[in-house]
Amino acid sequence: MIGLISATAAGAAARDRLAAAWPDRTRVYEGPVGDAVRTAFGQCEQLVCFLATGAVVRLVAPLLSGKTEDPGVVCVDEGGRFAVSLLGGHAGGANELAREVADLLGAEPVVTTATDAVDLAGLDTLGLPVEGDVAGVSRALLDGEAVALRAEVAWPLPPLPVADQGSYTIRVTDRLVEAAEREVVLRPPSLVVGVGASKGAPVEEVLGLVEGALREAGLSVASVAELATVDAKAEEAGIVGAARRLGVPLVTYSAGELAGVDVPNPSDAPLAAVGTPSVAEAAALVGGGELLVPKRKSAASPAMATCAVVRRPGRGRLAVVGLGPGARDLLTPRAQAELRRASVLVGLDQYVDQIRDLLRPGTRILESGLGAEEERARTAVEEAREGQAVALIGSGDAGVYAMASPALAEASDDIDVVGVPGVTAALAAGAILGAPLGHDHVSISLSDLHTPWEVIERRVRAAAEADIVVTFYNPRSRGRDWQLPKALGILAEHRTAQTPVGVVRNASRPDESSRLTTLGSLDPATVDMMTVVTVGNTATRDIAGRMVTPRGYRWQSAQEGSE
Repeated sequence: MIGLISATAAGAAARDRLAAAWPDRTRVYEGPVGDAVRTAFGQCEQLVCFLATGAVVRLVAPLLSGKTEDPGVVCVDEGGRFAVSLLGGHAGGANELAREVADLLGAEPVVTTATDAVDLAGLDTLGLPVEGDVAGVSRALLDGEAVALRAEVAWPLPPLPVADQGSYTIRVTDRLVEAAEREVVLRPPSLVVGVGASKGAPVEEVLGLVEGALREAGLSVASVAELATVDAKAEEAGIVGAARRLGVPLVTYSAGELAGVDVPNPSDAPLAAVGTPSVAEAAALVGGGELLVPKRKSAASPAMATCAVVRRPGRGRLAVVGLGPGARDLLTPRAQAELRRASVLVGLDQYVDQIRDLLRPGTRILESGLGAEEERARTAVEEAREGQAVALIGSGDAGVYAMASPALAEASDDIDVVGVPGVTAALAAGAILGAPLGHDHVSISLSDLHTPWEVIERRVRAAAEADIVVTFYNPRSRGRDWQLPKALGILAEHRTAQTPVGVVRNASRPDESSRLTTLGSLDPATVDMMTVVTVGNTATRDIAGRMVTPRGYRWQSAQEGSE
C-alpha cells in the first residue's frame, strides 16, 4: 500500500489525482502532517509526501530502522514539478515509484541513486537474493573496473558491464557458499524440492528434512523456487506449513502426471496410498532438470516425510520487439522496457542505430545487414537457449513482415518467448492520410523474393473482388519495378479510376512525405521500398484532402442519397 500525505490545497489536489488513478494501491492519511507520516510509515510499503524534502527528512529520521525494512519515500514539491526519490530507492522501490508518480502528474522524476543515474541495473534490483559486497562491486561497475561474472547456474540476467576476469566478482550460484572479499553472490531460484508426507506429518519434520537435505548437499535454501507434491497432499498441513515457512509456493501435480515420470527410486507404498510409485522424486522431476538429491526420508521413527531436490536450469527469454515506424514517440513504453531488460540485442544494423541510446551499459549487440533475417532469428534463439535475456528487434510490428515469424519457427518450448507489439507502417501511414482503414482492410507485400508472384496475384485479386482496402508493403524496388503496376491493374478491374490512393514515404521519420492521389493518376515510378501505398475501396472518399473509408456502407448510401 502507498500512503499519501499532503499539507496544502495544491498538495491535496495532486494527492487526490494519485488516489483516483490508483484506488487499489493508495490510502490517504489526513490530520496533522507529523502524525500522518508516522502512521503511514508504520503501515505502508511506500509513501508519497506532497511536502518539502527537508520537512520529510526531519519527520522520518526518528523512524528509520534499516535499508531493507524502511518503506520507500517519494516527495513531490508544491508546484508538482518534481517527484524526488528520497528514501529506499532500490529496496523500497522509491526510484520506480518516483518515475510512476512523475509520469502521472507530468512532473520530472529525480533519482540520485548512482546506478540509476547512469542507467546501470542495480545488483539489489535484479529480483534475486543477493549477498556479499554489494556496495563495493556496484562501485567497481560504476568506476569501470573489471568485474568478472561467474555464472555457475545459467540465468537470464539484465545487462551488466562484466568481463571474463576481474578483481571483483558477481557469482551466480545455488551452492551454499559464503561471498568472498570483493564478491557478490546472486541466488537464482533454480531448485525444486519434491516432498511427500504421511497424514499428520509435523511441519518441523518436513521442514527439517528439506533444510537438512539442502545443507548436506551444499545447496542454498535461498535458491529454492518451490515445493512440489501430489494433488492428494495439497492440503497436508506439514507440507503447506513448510512451504509457508520457506516463503515459496506449493505446486501440486496429479497422480497420473507423476506416475509418468521416470524416477530412480519408485516404491509400492506411495503407489498404494496416492496412485503413483513416486511423489518426492517425480514431483521434483516433472518439469525436467538434474536430480541433485535422490529421495531421502526424515530421521523420525517412523519416518513421515520424504524429499528430493532437482536443479532446473534457468529458461532463456526471447522478446521479439516491434520498434514502430521510426519516430521515438511511437516506440511503446513496453518496447523500451524490453530493450533495457535484454542483455543481448539482435537486429538489423540500421534498426540498432535507432535505439542504441536506449540500451543499458553491458548490453551485447549482435547486428547484421540486410538479407540476414533467418540468421538473426537463429542467433537470437541460440542466445536464449544459452540462458540469456534476448531482444530481437524489427521495424513496425515484429509480427508483420518482420522477425517474429522466422524466430518462432526456430524456437521450441525450451525458452520463454514474449511478443511486444509495435505501430505498423500501415497504421502510421493511415494516421497521416486520414482514416483509410475505417472498414475491412488487408496488407499485402508485393515482394516476390520469398513468395511466388502467382500467390501474391491471387491474393490481390481476392482483395479486389471483395472490395477490401489494400495496403501494399514493399511495393517497388530497382529490381522489382513491374509488380506494383500489375497489382494496381488488377484493382482497377473492380474500382474506378477516381478511387483514392494514399502514398506515404518514411512515415513518422524526419523526411516523411505523403500525398493523396487516385488509382488512375498514381505513377508507380514515384514509389520505392520506403513507401506504403494504400488503395481505397469503392466507398473510400477524399474529404477535405483526407482519405476516409466509412465504417459501413449505409453511411455511403446516405451520402449519395443527399447528393
